[in-house]
Amino acid sequence: MALEEKREKRPPVTPMMIEEEAALRNGSRGLPPGPWAEAAGPRPRTTERHIAVHKRLVLVFAVSILALLAVTMIAVLLSVRFEECGAAADGPPRAGGNGSFSGAARQPPGAGQPPIRPEEEEEKARGGEAAVATEEKDEEEWQRRREMPPWARPRLPRHLRPLHYNLMLSVFMENFTFSGEVNVQLEVRNTSRYIVLHAHRMHIEAVRVAEDKLAGGVRVARSFFYPQTQVFVVVLNRSLEVQRSYNLKIIYNAPIENELLGFFRSSYVLHGERR
Repeated sequence: MALEEKREKRPPVTPMMIEEEAALRNGSRGLPPGPWAEAAGPRPRTTERHIAVHKRLVLVFAVSILALLAVTMIAVLLSVRFEECGAAADGPPRAGGNGSFSGAARQPPGAGQPPIRPEEEEEKARGGEAAVATEEKDEEEWQRRREMPPWARPRLPRHLRPLHYNLMLSVFMENFTFSGEVNVQLEVRNTSRYIVLHAHRMHIEAVRVAEDKLAGGVRVARSFFYPQTQVFVVVLNRSLEVQRSYNLKIIYNAPIENELLGFFRSSYVLHGERR
C-alpha cells in the first residue's frame, strides 16, 4: 500500500517535460520552440543601420579631406599672388652718375619729373628705329661675308679675355630693385670693334670704354641687346688694338627677380612671419 501511494503522488509526465529533457540531452538551452526561443537565438553583429552610419562617417571624412585640399590650394595661390604683387615694380629707378640710386629715384616713375613732350617721344622713336635699321645693316654685312655675327653665335667670341672684375651693387628691398656698376679689365687677343657679353632683363644706363685711366676713352658708337642669345653688344667707332688692355665700365639697374634667374630673391616663414 505504501508503494502504491507514493506512485500516486508523482506529478504526471507532460509533453513539455519530455521536450525539455530531450533538449538537455542534446546540449541546447532547453527552451521549447516559441517566441522565447527565437528571442534567445544569435543575432548578427552588424545590422543595416550600422552599415548606414558607417557610410555616412566615410562620406563626411572624404568631404573634409577635399575641403582641406581646396583651402590649401587657395592659400598657396594667394601666397604666390602676394609675392608677385610685391615683386611688381612700377619701373626701374634711375641711376646717378656714379651708378648708385638717388633718393628721388626711389619714387614711382613720373614723380617729380616733367611730362615727356610729343616731340621727344617722336625723336626717341626715330632713334629706336635707326638703331634697328643699323643692326639689320650690320647683319646683312656679316651675311655678305658668309659669317655669323659675333652676337648671334651660341658662345661668346674669344677676341677678348677678361682679366679682372670690379662689381658694386646697391640693393633696394622696398621695391625689390638693385643698381650695379661693373668695371672689367679686358685683354685684346684679336682686333675687333665689338664687345659681346651676357646680359638679360637689364636696363643699361651708361657704357664707357677706356684704354687706361690716363688715356682718353674709346668712343662707343651704339649698344644693343640681342635677346636670341641673351647678350649685350657694344659697338665701337674703331677697333681695339691687339695686346692692349682696356677697361669696360657699365652702369645698369634691374629688378630683383622672383625666379631662379640672375639676382633673385627667396622667402621663408619663421614663427608665422614671412621673411
